[in-house]
Amino acid sequence: MRIPENHQKDKAEYRAYLARIKALPDDYRYVFEKATHYMWSLSGGGDGYDMLGLQSNLLELFEESAADGKGVLEITGEDVAAFCDELLRNAKTWTENHRDTLNRDILRKLGKGKA
Repeated sequence: MRIPENHQKDKAEYRAYLARIKALPDDYRYVFEKATHYMWSLSGGGDGYDMLGLQSNLLELFEESAADGKGVLEITGEDVAAFCDELLRNAKTWTENHRDTLNRDILRKLGKGKA
């Protein structure tokens, strides 16, 4: 059985992405992993690509900051959750997704929304 070429490319890109995370200094890697876990637990809207983009941008920021010799908390501040919350403002969250679904379903049922 042959794996489709684009699937192989996706796997290679994912392995390279994981290697970039592993290459971060320990403190950066720890904050990155905790922060992305926190953000994924709060998001749920859309197809996930918004979160993947956000996560990729965060990795780039951390790589550049580590290369510049900055400490991770110089970037995030001591309130890492607030830093993550600010990043998430641009990503659709789980709560927003359910709010939108609730309103859409009710309006459709009552004939006031788009079918």
